[in-house]
Amino acid sequence: MRRAPFTQVTRSLITLSALGALLITLFVAGYTLGASDRTPVSAQNAEQPEETETLFEPFWETWALLHENYVDPLDDEALMEAALRGMLSSLGDENTDYMDPETFARVNESMGGSYEGIGATVRLNEAFGGLELVSIMAGSPAEAAGLRPGDTIVEVDGEDVTRQGQNEIIAQVRGPAGTVVRLGIRRSGTAEILRFDVTRDRIKISSVTSEVLDGNIGYVRLNQFEFSTGQAMREAIEAMGGDALNGLILDVRANPGGYLTTAIDVASAFIESGPVVIERAPDREYVHEALGNAIATHVPMVVLVDEGSASASELIAGALQDRGRATIIGMPTFGKGSVQVWRELSNGGGVRITISRWYTPDGRSVSDVGITPDVEVAFDPVRGLEDDSQIEAAVDFLTEPRAPRVDAPAAPVPSATPVS
Repeated sequence: MRRAPFTQVTRSLITLSALGALLITLFVAGYTLGASDRTPVSAQNAEQPEETETLFEPFWETWALLHENYVDPLDDEALMEAALRGMLSSLGDENTDYMDPETFARVNESMGGSYEGIGATVRLNEAFGGLELVSIMAGSPAEAAGLRPGDTIVEVDGEDVTRQGQNEIIAQVRGPAGTVVRLGIRRSGTAEILRFDVTRDRIKISSVTSEVLDGNIGYVRLNQFEFSTGQAMREAIEAMGGDALNGLILDVRANPGGYLTTAIDVASAFIESGPVVIERAPDREYVHEALGNAIATHVPMVVLVDEGSASASELIAGALQDRGRATIIGMPTFGKGSVQVWRELSNGGGVRITISRWYTPDGRSVSDVGITPDVEVAFDPVRGLEDDSQIEAAVDFLTEPRAPRVDAPAAPVPSATPVS
């Protein structure tokens, strides 16, 4: 398939991607920066190149031999999808994969601001498989059923899912509002598998929430990155007082990412000029600079992150950290430093393909290592969301007397023109 030119792709967007780990609200599968195109590939260019005809002869020979000789009936669609998954998995890139039509539809649904599911954010548990619940939405079906952050889904409706990928599990957990899904849960400190019946509901996601905390500290939480998130965040900050605030907390915990353009817009609200992120492909480099529309450049600022902060969330935290604009508080982030393009296929399924990698303004890659906080503070699950230990640490940091902050000089800016 012929993809769009590099500059067109990288300027388009950063969709959700199953980083093979987090997602936002059960279930927005998470951690990806990429470009999205819902036009079926067959309508673009899906003809087999002449040079691959000989290459694929063994594949079709095997296909024919199976149909001529295999002892049991064959499911051609299942064979085709297995071939797609095998081809993409051979690359060894967990962010390049195939999604069947149901999975592709469900993973894309939450970008519209609502979906039908249980209301939690998750990531793949790399220790023993399944989906670990990173956070539970207040008032959600997951909360009502008694699920907790740190629980890991290992069974769905009686089926072991520990060997399945994140998107596959998500597709099974999500479903029509009013229906029940039975989850087998592995909980820390409990030997046996706990089972919960959770009644799915329509989950509405507000991408931005905000409030003014004691001491005139502004608090803004970004739940996900939609096209409108940057503008909604700006309006929230201005309504709270902007630079008149005594401090500002930007919370991107458990946010797996979203659109690239949105991430750059969010970072640009706090940086007047200079680089925000560097994007590199094998033969090209593009430096994305601040958009020049900053609204809060002087208020002392903290960015809250955790293990569930990925992709676009890490991009923002890395930009503000490198540029000396904010102090990062929380726990090391997920480590998702690549950009994907999403394409819908003619069967209604889709693929996501890594097309480039991104780096912070200082040239750091977050892949596999994440962003290291300036101040490491763990979330205390015993205290819970009503007495959030990380928010408390951010408020304490912003209210402690300290010398006036001196803005860090802008980093050297490479040419903003793509280089071949």
